[in-house]
Amino acid sequence: MRLHTAADHRVVGAVATAIAEAGGVVTAIDVTESGHERLVVDVTCSSADAEHGRELESVVAAVPGVEVHKVSDRTFLLHLGGKIEVRSKVPLKTRDDLSMAYTPGVGRVSMALAENPDDVSRLTVKGNTVAVVTDGSAVLGLGNIGPGAALPVMEGKAALFKRFGGVDAWPICLDTQDVDEIVRAVELIAPGFGGINLEDIAAPRCFEIEARLREKLDIPVFHDDQHGTAIAVLAGLTNALRVVGKSLTTSRVVVSGGGAAGTAIVTLLLAAGVTDIVVSDRFGLLVADDPELSPAHATLASVTNPRRVRGALRDALQEADVFIGVSAPNILEPAWIKEMAADPIVFAMANPVPEVDPAAAAEYAAVVASGRSDFPNQLNNVLVFPGVFRGLLDARAGQVGLDQMIRAAEAIAGVVTDDELNASYIIPSVFHPDVHHAVAAAISGHH
Repeated sequence: MRLHTAADHRVVGAVATAIAEAGGVVTAIDVTESGHERLVVDVTCSSADAEHGRELESVVAAVPGVEVHKVSDRTFLLHLGGKIEVRSKVPLKTRDDLSMAYTPGVGRVSMALAENPDDVSRLTVKGNTVAVVTDGSAVLGLGNIGPGAALPVMEGKAALFKRFGGVDAWPICLDTQDVDEIVRAVELIAPGFGGINLEDIAAPRCFEIEARLREKLDIPVFHDDQHGTAIAVLAGLTNALRVVGKSLTTSRVVVSGGGAAGTAIVTLLLAAGVTDIVVSDRFGLLVADDPELSPAHATLASVTNPRRVRGALRDALQEADVFIGVSAPNILEPAWIKEMAADPIVFAMANPVPEVDPAAAAEYAAVVASGRSDFPNQLNNVLVFPGVFRGLLDARAGQVGLDQMIRAAEAIAGVVTDDELNASYIIPSVFHPDVHHAVAAAISGHH
């Protein structure tokens, strides 16, 4: 906290006392400016969480002679000035360096590329660069907050690409939510990129954008919220079924949420051999003969719910082996898990608050996973997208297909050995050194 206080050093002591009495821990107090009229004091202290931080701020503001000028915390400080940068890979110290990296030497390279366009990926950054594209319409669990507010998330994504896949990614935040404009914008920037990662675009727009871009571009288009999530789920499910001794083909699966992630999960699970999936959405269970379904839901219903189960989520859970949630917080009562088949598997992935509290679910379920990092079995897209794009770029692939996604999921699942596998460890850590190499090899076909 930066404070403006009366020019009286006793005030500083009063601030320290106030913070300590409110449960904060003072780590530093610095007087950064001193004058006859006022002091500028920087106070660094630890709080339990953001709410406690606000409480400490109001306690300090209540000290006579103190004005709280500005407050920041370590998360905000980490974002100051952004989290990524561009730097040169070649030294530019002499005129000679410049003459090769820039004009006149660069002209020879450009002419060569004009004659042989296929070499662009080899002789430029294109071969290792991905555009992380969003319209800001479905950012994390925060909703439609717009392109500017989405930028810190896209930057974080780019940092993860670099750290885990060695891929140079750049955030592209578009100021439009019009499908035609988004498709056109991505088409126009595509020459500079080796792949397109669509991110945080709301359903059903995202389906159309992805389908049209795949048709028009000769570089891979991957919507991470759909396919990254689906691959992580299939990897986790493969190992969860190994734990309870059941098979993919005979398990009954309930998917809660018929949006982008839910649709992609269903598509991938069907391709992997699951035969009985029931989709539950906020309007109830999707059934093929329901005339009121939207086009996207009608398509989903036509390939799911073979037993024509009707009603709500609880009806679908009767004797089901697996629950997968990509929907809304607290919609699954822990006691309903008892009505599922023996050794039920529960993946509650709504973020930041899951469909059921993982600790409560663990009382009834054999295996529990969520999207959260503070419980075991975090199903995280970070396991997926860096390796997927590394593999696509290495193979100079034009597209990514369902068979490659299934291989990627098998690769992630395979990182957990039989000795390591148990109900609390069905998925490797994102920091596991083998994960991203295994996924890249599965995608590129270079084993």
